[in-house]
Amino acid sequence: MCESRAYAIENGNERLIMESVCLVRPQEDSVLLRSLFGEETVIRGTLKELDLTGHKIIVEVP
Repeated sequence: MCESRAYAIENGNERLIMESVCLVRPQEDSVLLRSLFGEETVIRGTLKELDLTGHKIIVEVP
């Protein structure tokens, strides 16, 4: 499978937001994440990195 894990970076600390992410949609001041199972979350911040081969999404939060 090609799903990724999404992490938030806040004050240099990384924390897991969601697993099995299959959709990433940057919005004006946030990022929408949707999992393979249809779960959605919107996190306030900016997309910092999308590592497709490493299956890792990094969102920098204020």
